[in-house]
Order: sequence, then structure tokens, then C-alpha cells
Amino acid sequence: MTKQVLPLIEKIPQTILGFLESSPSCWSSSLSKTTQAHARILKSGAQNDGYISAKLIASYSNYSCFDDANLILQSIPDPNVYTFSSLIYALTKAKLYSQSLGVFSRMFSRGLIPDTHVLPNLFKVCAELSAFRAGKQIHCVACALGLDGDGFVQGSLFHMYMRCGKMGDARKVFDRMYNRDVVTCSALLCGYARKGCLEEVVRVLSEMESSGIEPNIVSWNGILSGFNRSGYHKEAMVMFQKMHHLGFLPDEIAVSSVLPSVGDSERLDIGRQIHGYAIKQGLLKDKCVISAMIDMYGKSGHVYGIIELFEQFELMETGVCNACITGLSRNGLVDKALEMFALFKEQKMELNVVSWTSIIAGCAQNGKDIETLELFREMQVAGVKPNRVTIPSMLPACGNIAALVHGRSAHGFAVRVHLLDDVHVGSALIDMYAKCGRINMSQVVFDMMPTRNLVCWNSLMSGYSMHGKAKEVMSIFESLVRTRLKPDFISFTSLLSACSQMPLEPDSCVWGALLNSCRLQNNVDLAEIAAEKLFGLEPENPGSYVLLSNIYAAKGMWAEVDSIRNKMESLGLKKNPGCSWIQVKNKVYTLLAGDKSHPQIDQITEKMDEISKEMRRAGHLPNLDFALQDVEEQEQEQALWGHSEKLAVVFGLLNTPDGTPLQVIKNLRICGDCHSVIKFISGYAGREIFVRDTNRFHHFKDGVCSCGDFW
Repeated sequence: MTKQVLPLIEKIPQTILGFLESSPSCWSSSLSKTTQAHARILKSGAQNDGYISAKLIASYSNYSCFDDANLILQSIPDPNVYTFSSLIYALTKAKLYSQSLGVFSRMFSRGLIPDTHVLPNLFKVCAELSAFRAGKQIHCVACALGLDGDGFVQGSLFHMYMRCGKMGDARKVFDRMYNRDVVTCSALLCGYARKGCLEEVVRVLSEMESSGIEPNIVSWNGILSGFNRSGYHKEAMVMFQKMHHLGFLPDEIAVSSVLPSVGDSERLDIGRQIHGYAIKQGLLKDKCVISAMIDMYGKSGHVYGIIELFEQFELMETGVCNACITGLSRNGLVDKALEMFALFKEQKMELNVVSWTSIIAGCAQNGKDIETLELFREMQVAGVKPNRVTIPSMLPACGNIAALVHGRSAHGFAVRVHLLDDVHVGSALIDMYAKCGRINMSQVVFDMMPTRNLVCWNSLMSGYSMHGKAKEVMSIFESLVRTRLKPDFISFTSLLSACSQMPLEPDSCVWGALLNSCRLQNNVDLAEIAAEKLFGLEPENPGSYVLLSNIYAAKGMWAEVDSIRNKMESLGLKKNPGCSWIQVKNKVYTLLAGDKSHPQIDQITEKMDEISKEMRRAGHLPNLDFALQDVEEQEQEQALWGHSEKLAVVFGLLNTPDGTPLQVIKNLRICGDCHSVIKFISGYAGREIFVRDTNRFHHFKDGVCSCGDFW
């Protein structure tokens, strides 16, 4: 405190000086006292004293009056390090890190040198902002000033480099530290584990042993958690075994940290051993352990382990229930998952967004598309807000059954809650619109995305390929190549699918396309070659057997048809029944091939008879090659009219206003006769009709199809 200011300070009442000298807890008694003290200081002329100004800055900052504190700092003619550090400390404490760094920049520009009190605050700020370059520059300043040897400076500098993921720099600081302890060593171990550096982790453990520093349970948990979260599953399991071998007893955190790695590695043997250990140590009382154990069994494909654990402990806790739903759905037991979810609702459990998203994703991934949409509706009625995981989970169901209204609704929700910047949401929307026959909307979504990853590009190319637009696919591929992204096998598959060139070893998709072409060309010899290849690549896919059987049937080769059917029966394979979906008035309807129990079957049959007569007058006869049954001609014709896509289109004609476009989704490939009939209907009824089968989109309009009759 300068001698010139001392006479002025004597004029300030002692109560004010006492207030400024008191601890921050006393300042919170009243902001008015701070303003009173400020007024007295201004009257006395002592406002230029650095010590008093620093106290006043700290007092204002305690009430988050940072603008007032900053004005005081700016009003001081010759501020010192102490006045600046008061505001830097206060801003850092209030988590206003960018402003704190800005004050330091002003301080340094005045030629004021930071001390060992300011530097730790600055390194903390850089750590929180992940401002590695700024932290590196301040480190250089500390080195130039000879302050980098201070223990507090070293500690904060070390943690700054760790937070920024700069393990090499962190290690250099660590090697120079005089006062290493188990906390610092544990942080270094965790950092190396996150990077997957197993050798470095082992080396640090060895150095700790040499230095007499014994790792504690926190050290080991940091290692396990670090390896697991970064996807280094093998390393996590190795360190868990090493931990146990050295005599450290894993606690509930260690067990729940390593189990995800065990599940992702599908090491059920190790998982069972950990399960036994958890029982002995009484760790299965912990909900995190049970959740992780259920998740491990689910990833390992051991569904009975899931059910047994749940029934044994009956811990009705949200995280445990979510793990059960996910585990069961992952292994195809979606009906059991739905049953369990219904039980949770009955028991008034607090189901969160993860609960709803898990069951929605499970249904969507297991072909329960209508259930998926119903659950999504229930979720919103229950007041649970979908997130950026929920939307991409349910959108595939909209695409699968062409539920365009539901898809648009989800799109609108994503817009309202600002989710369109998420690449997963965007790519799911692109795929949904393409499958619903609105490839133009797929392009709109793609164009509006602020950032795009490879999945977004692939979704757009796949959509155009599905619609048979080869030129657009090639154009998009060329644009993709010009970005920093590297095309993968999905990119090339979409390109090849659109262009039909093939410099690669054919896979099941290619042989399947060839077998379909053989059906169109009635080429039995080549069909048998393609089918044999498919039987070897996908022995459990009934579609290949059925397609070859259909080719034989079209040729009247009924003995060969019986042979294929017997082979399917011996392998336990069943033909998937023909099924089509159509959306009418915001509701999706399902029609099965040959279904005579439909409530409107009489009206549908009457309408079909009308269309059949009109077709015959126009010279169109049914293509009995696609009847695929060794029966009389009349029965074959009746069987053809029972195909699900015809039923769906006629159902749409009956239940929508004239001129309304119809959109149908079929679970199998559209047959040639259905293709001809729907072409006729599009002209006869004046309707645009979109039909998506397992191969592509067909856009029927004015008696013409977009595929050029190559389906």
C-alpha cells in the first residue's frame, strides 16, 4: 500500500475496511454494503489503490456483478497483478472461462507478469475450454519466468494437458513433478487407458511400485473405465484380470466397468466368472452391476441369463428394465420384450426416454413396424419427449410400410426441437422419404443438412438407386469423391446397383439379382447356377429356394418344384407369405395374399371383376406364368387376383377420393402379372401408384411404369 494513499485510507470508516477485509461469506449479507463501501472509497479518493480495488472487485464479483467489477478494473490508472487476478479468479469460479482468458490477455498486454497464483487459474480455464494452443502459450510464459517448477503450477498444467488429450505433453510435465501422488498417477493411468495404450499403463504401474506409490481402487477403476469407454475391450479384460491377480478386490464400479467390454467381446466364459465373483462379494445388490450383467448376457446372446437375473432379483429399477428390453430385443425376443414393457407400465414404473427408445428400436429392428409407430405415439401421450436417438430408431418403420404421414410428423417434430443438425436424424429422414417414394424430399433434407457424414451420402445414393435413377447416383458419387470423405463398400454397392457394372467378386446381392433376371428371361440353366451359388452363400434364406421354385413353375416343371419344396422342408425353411401395406387416412392397413377374411373382401372382389373385364376388353390377358400352381387355368387366374399387391391397390381405390395417389409396400418382389395389372389400373383409374417391392420402386402413371417393365 503506497504512502500517498495511507492518509486517504484513514478517512475511510473502520467498518468499511473491516468489511473489505472480511471473508466472502460475510459479503453475501448485502450487496448494498458493497455499493456503500464503494461510494465511501470514491469520496476518500482511495479508489486507485490496487489492494482496495482488488477487494472491491472481489466483492462485486461475489454477487456476479462482473460488469461493475470490470469497470473498476478499467478505471484504475496503474492496475497490478493482484487487481487482475481478483477478476480472473472470480470469472473462473463462475465458469465464465472465455471472459477469464480475455482478462488475462488484457493483463499480459500491459506487461504485467502472471505469478504462481494466477497461472493455475489460467491452466484450469484452458482445460475447461480445451484451449490447447492457449495453454501451450501460457506454459511457455511460465517456463520463461521460471515458474514451471512450482508444485501448484505443475499440477494444474498436468491436468490441463490431460483434459486436452495431449498425453505426450502431460507425460513430460509428470516426469518433472517432484510431488507425485496416487491422485496424479491415477489420472495418468486413466488418460493412457482412454488412448488404448496398454504398454504405457503397465509401465506407469511399474514406476508407481518403484516409487512406493500403491495404486488404489480409484486407480484401477480409472483404467477399466478408460479402456472400456474408448472401445479397447480386450485391454479392459486384461487389466481386470491383472487387478484381481495382484490381490485387489474389484468393487461394484470395477465390475460394472468391465462387463460392457466382456459383452462386446462376446466372452461369455469370462462374463460367467465375473457373475460368480459378484455373487460371492455380494455385488448384485447394486443396480449398476445388475444392469451391466444383463447387458453382457444380451450382447453374448445368452437370453436365459437375462431372464434368470431379472426374475431372481426382481429389481424394478429403470436402468435394469431398460437393459432387459434391449437385451431381449437384440436377440430377437421382441415379443418377450413387449410383454416385459407392458408389465413395467402396469406397475407404474418411471419409464424414461431410454426405456421408450429401447422398445421402439427393438420393434423396428425386428420387423414390428406398426407396433413401432404405435409405441412412438404412446410415448408422446405419456409426456416423454423423444430425442436424437428415438427419431432415427422409429423412422425405418415408417419407410418399411410407407407410413409417410407418420414420417412427416417425426420430421416436423425434429424441426421443432432443433434435431436436424444431427447426422443420424438427417440420414434416417433421407432413407425414410426414399422408401416412401419421395426421393425429392430426400434431396431436400440432404441439401438442408449443415454437416453430412458418409452415412448421409450413402442414404441419398441408395435412395436414388432404389428409384432406378442411375445418372443421379453417379452425380452424387462424383460429388462425394470431391469431399474429404472416403467412399465405402455401401457407396460402391449403390453405384453398381444403379449402373450394373461389376469389377468385384459377386456376393449374395449380385447372385440374387441374376436369379431374378433369369426369371424374367425364363433362363432355367443360368437360374440353377445362380441358385446354387446363393444356396452356398445364404443356406437359410428361403427366398432363393422360392425364386428358383417359381422359375420351375413358370416353365411347368412341377417335379422340380416338388423337389425344391421337399428340400426346403428338410432344412426347416418356410416361404414368407405375400404381404402388402397401404396407408389410408393416416392409418396403415395390412393385406395378406389370398386373404378372404378382410372386412371389405366382397367390395374388393367386385372391383377386381370390373377391372378384369375392362382389361380383357382392352386386349390384356392374365399372365398365368406367375400363377405358380399346377391347377386348372380358372383357378390359376383366381390365385393371381389374390396377390397382396393387387388387393392393396384395389383397397386403396375403394377408400380414397378419385385422383389420390396410392402407395403400396410389398414384402416380396412384385410379380409380372401384378405389374401389368397395376400399369393398367394407373391409366384406367387415373391414379399415380407407387409400389415398393424388395428390389426397387415402381412409379405407375398413365399406364406406364418408371422401371421400363424391367422389374
